[in-house]
Amino acid sequence: MRLCWQHLCAAVESTLRLRNCPPRPPGRLPRLAGGLLLALSLLSAGPAPAQPRAAALPTLGDGGEMTLGAERKLGERIARELYRDPDYLDDAVLAEYVQGLWQPLLAAARQRGELTSELEERFAWEILLGRDRTINAFALPGGYLGVHLGLIGAVTRRDELAAVLAHELSHVTQRHISRLIAQQDRQAPWLLGAMILGALAASKNPQAAQAVVVGGQAVAAQSQLNFSRDMEREADRIGFGVLTQAGFAAEGFVGMFEKLQQASRLNDNGAFPYLRSHPLTTERIADMQARQPLGAPRAAPPPDLEQAMVAARARVLARPGVDVLRGWVAEAETPGFAGLAVPRRAAVLYAAALASLQLNDLPRAAAFAARLVPLAAAQPQGARQARLLGAEVALQAGDLGRAAQLLGASGDASPARPELFLWAQLRTRGGQAAEAAARLQPWVLSHPRDASAWQLLAAAHAAQGQGLRAIRAEGEARLAQLDYAAAVDRFRAAQALYRQGPGQPGDHIEASIVDTRLRLAESALREQALER
Repeated sequence: MRLCWQHLCAAVESTLRLRNCPPRPPGRLPRLAGGLLLALSLLSAGPAPAQPRAAALPTLGDGGEMTLGAERKLGERIARELYRDPDYLDDAVLAEYVQGLWQPLLAAARQRGELTSELEERFAWEILLGRDRTINAFALPGGYLGVHLGLIGAVTRRDELAAVLAHELSHVTQRHISRLIAQQDRQAPWLLGAMILGALAASKNPQAAQAVVVGGQAVAAQSQLNFSRDMEREADRIGFGVLTQAGFAAEGFVGMFEKLQQASRLNDNGAFPYLRSHPLTTERIADMQARQPLGAPRAAPPPDLEQAMVAARARVLARPGVDVLRGWVAEAETPGFAGLAVPRRAAVLYAAALASLQLNDLPRAAAFAARLVPLAAAQPQGARQARLLGAEVALQAGDLGRAAQLLGASGDASPARPELFLWAQLRTRGGQAAEAAARLQPWVLSHPRDASAWQLLAAAHAAQGQGLRAIRAEGEARLAQLDYAAAVDRFRAAQALYRQGPGQPGDHIEASIVDTRLRLAESALREQALER
């Protein structure tokens, strides 16, 4: 995902303006095209250390003067742009896997007292996935977190990914970003932008950094770097406690640090932005190693077929290019394939099937998916991932019978999100859209910010000829992704359709809901306009 530099600085500036900071000079800011480094850039190029205060807390995360509401609004302004980015991805399988790590971490932070009830209620606590092959994750103001598919595809065990999430979660619970922004009272927003730009330039071209960060800015940047390192150490310490409290192996932190350190030494060719925004030091690595139980052996984790297949899915969906996709297909047909370990074979077959699907080679995709099912049968979660992939392939190939067989009775109980989405598409395409809508309706009521579910519900309503309900669901999808202007447009279109004449039974109730949602979207749009 890529974000316009102007939007980032405008978001920061609007927050500072609310606190009577001087506005930045007019002029067009350059556009950056380097992935999702927003909040991490802020941490790498934060402001000068805070002045000593009376009764200071022992942590860095008191948030300063910035309110929870202001931080949430700042995060929403940035997240709104990420939702619009072509690289934003809501994949039900990957999102469920990440959530399976994220929710225990949230529960552990709650138990430890790091996540207060007020913070939990006011912040979004949402994870956005991006189609980016770089190894990176980041925290945004207001409880938004981002994960690149490159990170999911690079880890070899779930504890390592959980360690990264725990670290980023600690940045949020300690309110590091809001603390940095809160200390900008004495600096103009354009100075903040210059420092962030300098930090990014330094990672690629020291000469460019010297041209950006000059004079007093360079002095401030050095003091800010020292301050951000303190935050990194605190996020390590608290994140380690959250990770182990959630039941994940402590080796996750050490293993991830070792991977990043090796990458930094051997081949940091720009694919590891996490290294620059979270600089690894010998002290940090030693600290994580010292937190391991004394004398505890580092046992190899048991084979995890689900993790291997999810990582393969992330690598394929990151859009590596046609040649790479063809290479993964060929790997599953090499003579040495049978000699690979079971997790590796499962990952190769999964990648080959999904790559064939991306290449629109449906027969070969179905063949690879069929070979994967018996191989993954040894582990329940692995078998489930194989069935989901087979159903996805069959659905795209138009083999609705095979898709139904693999999904089984997914629509009879309370299915998980991946099964629900595939089942809803299956029923809609098979002329049973009413069943799909009936199953999706309870889901969107309990998950009102699930934009993808709203889109599936809109398709189900449209297939039944229920135009008013379909347009309203489209509006809810736009509202869930903070696109208030598009939501207003959809809700007004629904009103216009209702005024044209009699529709479906119950449309008067739906029209009343549309009126209420339109007022909410218009209010949010007006508030958004005032922030500019």
